[in-house]
Amino acid sequence: MSATETKSLAIIDLLLKELDQEAITTRKMLAVVPNDKYDWRPHPKSMSIQQLATHIGELPGWVSMTLYTEELDFAANPYQQEKIGNTTDLLAYFERSYAAGKAALEQATEEQLLENWTLRNGEEIYSVSSKAEVIRMAYSQLVHHRAQLGVFLRLLDVPIPGSYGPSADDMNF
Repeated sequence: MSATETKSLAIIDLLLKELDQEAITTRKMLAVVPNDKYDWRPHPKSMSIQQLATHIGELPGWVSMTLYTEELDFAANPYQQEKIGNTTDLLAYFERSYAAGKAALEQATEEQLLENWTLRNGEEIYSVSSKAEVIRMAYSQLVHHRAQLGVFLRLLDVPIPGSYGPSADDMNF
């Protein structure tokens, strides 16, 4: 095995490990979304819990989208979110997204990870990054929006599961 192949396996293995670890925490957070609060939002400019939780559920699928495409152009493909109205369907959606992302990453090569990927809206280019960087950005978005959901749930007095250790609710503070 060449040095390049060894590096490729290491990068892919690290991305797979991180995806698996974040999936554990994400499942716990999505599982506590109350079915009767899907329309709730803390502020008129905020997403609803339904919008936010569904976006969290779709983010692992950005791995496969990134690996199998060269760009996302919102002008050509307007964003349309899946319609999820309960926690059972939300968790199933997350599992499909996670499985697709993981399967694509398991088949990926270093060459794919180094290819550029563009995020745009017609002629307006938001970013051009390597596919590896876009995958890491999707992971960061997953963590960011999961924390945002935690704040929403805290405002609704829903006990928050721990992420990288116990939460205040786990510790009975």
